[in-house]
Order: sequence, then structure tokens, then C-alpha cells
Amino acid sequence: MSDDADPTLREVLDVIESLYPPQTAQSWDRVGLVTGDPRQPVRRIHLAVDPTLDVIAEARELGADLLLTHHPLLLRGVHSLATTSAKGASVTDLIVGDVALYVAHTNADVAADGVGFALARACGLTDTEPLTLAEGQPLGRVGDLPDAVSLRAFVEALAAALPAAAGGIRVAGPADAVVRRVALLGGSGDDLFDAVRASGADVYVTADLRHHPALEAREEARGGTPYLVDAGHWASEFVWLAAAERALLAALGERATRVETHISTVRTDPWTFVVGADPGGTL
Repeated sequence: MSDDADPTLREVLDVIESLYPPQTAQSWDRVGLVTGDPRQPVRRIHLAVDPTLDVIAEARELGADLLLTHHPLLLRGVHSLATTSAKGASVTDLIVGDVALYVAHTNADVAADGVGFALARACGLTDTEPLTLAEGQPLGRVGDLPDAVSLRAFVEALAAALPAAAGGIRVAGPADAVVRRVALLGGSGDDLFDAVRASGADVYVTADLRHHPALEAREEARGGTPYLVDAGHWASEFVWLAAAERALLAALGERATRVETHISTVRTDPWTFVVGADPGGTL
């Protein structure tokens, strides 16, 4: 890259892919460049969890040349990009707005200082190790808090470190239970209970916990560990955006002075309010 010119999209993507190599993504995933011309200059980069219509509109309003998201826009096959569908409208808005879209999903989950490390910091962990391996890549993290705390105190501290969402944080376990060892996986993680039990974790922080897997996990625990914390999919991965922004600017080196970065202010958690929550757990 020449220091006296704006970097091209290809040059910026080379930096992103050095941080989050596409080959480390899971086989089912769809990462990489979705829209954009590798030759186009990049002056503004917008970062978000989800490439929703509102996020794309925000990127266009800010004059972004590149939208870097965690979740794919086209994870599953589509047969039409007509603007009558949300996917079609999204792609059209990106192209008409001359906004390139790049996705770093499971390759960002497993990366050094990726999603897992960002969530670990939010949990108060410093030294962690992989929770398990998936297709040869480290998935999730597990580590010990500096001091044992009550489950309620742990979750309250986590809530303060995460962005607020309408659904809050769901917890399964006694509020006064003592926890120190923490397992975690940003996003959906109710398929890793065997690894969580094997890790000896007192509490498992993840998201999208479905009724049957979560209930069965608590039954297997007989009321003991691991306790469960559903921090929300969007919130548990949003914390990665600041880490990604720092890593990207550091990797750009002197060229970072020619690039502006923004983190999306759009809350893409789909829920807007909750009615009738019963923390007592009784009918």
C-alpha cells in the first residue's frame, strides 16, 4: 500500500483476512466479500453485527465505503434479489450506495482476540483456553475469575459490560451460588453442553438457549453446576466490534490515518420489549 493514497478495498481486505483468515471459518459458513469492487478506494469503514436494512442505511448515511459485519447476509441460498424481499433490498441498497460488504463470522469467532476473547473480557476473564475444537479450530473459551463471586454478582457485572437489550440476561441457577470457572461462547451455544461439563465450569455464558437443551442441562446438573447465562446473541457478539476496530486500525499501520471507522449504533437484537417476566419461577 502506498502511504500517500487511500487504500483500495483489496488492500483493506488483505489486512482483514490476515486477522480473520477465511480458511478458519466452519465449512457451513459463508464469509468473505459479498458486494464491492476490490479496486474501489476505502476511506470509511462501518462495523456491525448484522447487515440489516437499518445498518446498511446507517452505513450509507455515514458515507461508508466498506461495511464489515459479523453475521452473513447470504448464509442460505436465495433465488431472487428483487427488492420485494429484504435480502434483495439489502443487496440493492449496498450496490446503489457503493458500499462493499465483507463478512467475518466463524473465522472471527475462533481468531486470536476474536469474539471469544472479547466476550471473555466482558466476563472478567484474562487467561483462557479453548472450550472445544470444531473442524480443527478453537471454539469458545474457558477460564477462571480472579476471585469467586455469587452468580448474581457475576451476571450483574456482565450486564454492565454488555450493551443493553430488551430481553436482558436470562439466568438458570441460584442467585447466591458461588462461581469462579466460566465457560463461554458468543452467539448460539446450546450444542456444547458436553464440552462445558468436561471443562469443569461453574457457569456457562452463551445465547439462544432453547427450552429442551437448557432444561435437560439443568436436569443433568441436578441443580448444581454448570449454571446457565443466556446473554443474548447480539449483545454477546457486539463486544467484538470494538476489538475488531482496534485490530484493524493497528494492522493498517500508518495508513490508518487515511481511514475513518465507525461502530454501528443500531441495535439489531430483534426483540423490542418484554411483558410479564416472572423472576420467581412460579405460576
